[in-house]
Amino acid sequence: MKVSIAGGGVVGRSIARDLVRNGHEVLIVEQDAEVVRRQSEARGRPSTDDVGEDGSEAGVNWFAGDACEVSTLHEAGFGSADVVVAATGDDEDNLVVSLLSKQEFAVPRVIARVNHPKNQWLFNESWGVDVAVSTPHLITALVEEALSVGTLVRLLRLAEGKAGLVEVTLATQSPAVSRPISELGMPRDSSVVAIVRSRRVVVPRGDTVLDVGDEVIVLVTEDSEEAVRHVLVG
Repeated sequence: MKVSIAGGGVVGRSIARDLVRNGHEVLIVEQDAEVVRRQSEARGRPSTDDVGEDGSEAGVNWFAGDACEVSTLHEAGFGSADVVVAATGDDEDNLVVSLLSKQEFAVPRVIARVNHPKNQWLFNESWGVDVAVSTPHLITALVEEALSVGTLVRLLRLAEGKAGLVEVTLATQSPAVSRPISELGMPRDSSVVAIVRSRRVVVPRGDTVLDVGDEVIVLVTEDSEEAVRHVLVG
């Protein structure tokens, strides 16, 4: 899969490194020509690791230019990208990159980094964003997940909040305890996607019986979330 990343900072490079390790073709567009020069030179030097001493990522292609300019994106080859990640440190730039990627190049999937929580509401389909990632909101969800037993916690919002991932750690009084998934009466527009049991991920099946302490992760729509809460929490 071809992934184009706007922004060659710490976030962009970290994403690129992980994607290359997983066998994807990755391009980073960075406005600072000096950064691109150093990274490009480092690619030609032998290394025993996929990360050089200067922080360069082996296997990542670099392009110098302003990702907010259509001409730059054309030259960089955004038209062939399967996924674009707008990962700069500026929310305005990330919105512009997202909009251009979707409208000018019809990129199937656009993921955008939200730097300031107050701008979260802007990152939607109107700006070409398929998935918005806000670090403060993710941390909040993880904190709630760690502290909450017997309550439904939202982990990730999708499609402008019309769908998302939620998690419930089953309490003793949960009506779902000791029952197989097929008998829970889950809404049709929801799906149990994973169960974390004793730090081990269990792939759910219809005959999987839930137990106290299971972390049940469910894909829900905004219409089915309350019904899922009723099934798993009571």
